[in-house]
Amino acid sequence: MRYLPKSPADREAMLKTIGVRSIDDLFAPIPAEYRLNRDLKVPRQMAESEIVDWFRERSRENGDGHATFLGAGAYSHYRPVIIDTLISRGEFLTAYTPYQAEISQGTLQSIFEFQTMICELTGMEVANASMYDGSTAAAEAVMMAVRLTGRRAVAVARSVHPEYREVLSTYAFHQGMPLATLPFSDDGRIDLKALDESITTDTACVLIQSPNFFGNLEDVNALAEMAHRKGAMLVMAIAEAVSLGIVEPPRAADIIAMEAQSFGVPLGFGGPYCGVIATREQFVRQMPGRLVGQTTDRSGKRGFVLTLATREQHIRREKATSNICTNQALVALMVNIFMNVYGKVGLKELARQNLAKATYAAQQFSKHARVLFPGSPRFNEFVVETSEDPYAINSRLLGHKIVGGLPLKKFYPELGNAALWCCTELTTRSSIDTAVGLVAESERSVKTSKEEAAEEVTR
Repeated sequence: MRYLPKSPADREAMLKTIGVRSIDDLFAPIPAEYRLNRDLKVPRQMAESEIVDWFRERSRENGDGHATFLGAGAYSHYRPVIIDTLISRGEFLTAYTPYQAEISQGTLQSIFEFQTMICELTGMEVANASMYDGSTAAAEAVMMAVRLTGRRAVAVARSVHPEYREVLSTYAFHQGMPLATLPFSDDGRIDLKALDESITTDTACVLIQSPNFFGNLEDVNALAEMAHRKGAMLVMAIAEAVSLGIVEPPRAADIIAMEAQSFGVPLGFGGPYCGVIATREQFVRQMPGRLVGQTTDRSGKRGFVLTLATREQHIRREKATSNICTNQALVALMVNIFMNVYGKVGLKELARQNLAKATYAAQQFSKHARVLFPGSPRFNEFVVETSEDPYAINSRLLGHKIVGGLPLKKFYPELGNAALWCCTELTTRSSIDTAVGLVAESERSVKTSKEEAAEEVTR
């Protein structure tokens, strides 16, 4: 909203209306030592036209025309142009919570279709009307499992997105939920022996991610059986929704927490994104967020309404299923349109393209560097370990208008010079070959330097 200044005449009229003669009289109740009687020492600020120019200049620095190999929970996929055309309609763009069903049928129907397609994708029976993002959805799903089981502890795979785990830690601290972190094996997947030993009579759930942070697919059925055998639930996070176009739906899980950003939501400095929780019908009363249901009116016509209880209707905080979640209706509409445009066949083909390009890239990188966890099934991400610091390699890649993989030293220092690389349908073969060529050049350079150093020592 723009600032609307008041003229001296406007101010006099306002003061007269409230019965005071001056601004000083208005502020008289404030002790004199707390009143500022001089202008603020604020340096000259930019005019509106200068601000617009400044942001235009900054936008040119955003990497237009760059190829990207970044993934790690935020993925660069093609967005059909119809998405922005439809969500820009006033009926959707200005709408808020559709409490009044009689004037919100279009929005409610869209959300109902969204929920239906999410259930078809995940193999679950019910889904909510979207949430903030995948990280908070994962934390909310864990708290849901705690309520359902009456247990407090949570076992979390270290192969879950590190930032998802950070969000969960924040929730857990204030909820009094002990967290046990489970290591990953040499294949980049959760250590089954450690998992079996960590589940106790107080473990509410096991949180995994598949494809996990390294891009590897977990054995969901085996993990579910292990958790259920000891009375715990399996909560599964999905950061790359496109994987469901080709990966078997995780029906063995009890609760799915998904980030649907890949489905038509643009990358934009961390959001807004689209979180999802899907689960079995028997758990629906403990599912946070809103739920749209289908019904019939007195004339027998089909209609849509918010059903069960929305979280705002829990006046007592301790009765609420969540105190922060809401429906990202406009972002969920992007996801809805994306799923409708692609359909089952299109989504499967999209997933195949992602898989094929990642497979080709991993094969090429493996000729010059070490691709970690080679024996595990993966989707569109993989980890490459190089002799040189990946930050240095990425700096050179930028000179070729390529954004390299995500260095992992911050999250997994034991992996050394490892980086997480991602390929989507937008990744071209030429950009893959260029990136591989620069990594190969880096490896040759490091090898040569070591050989020269060894010769120097020998002399």
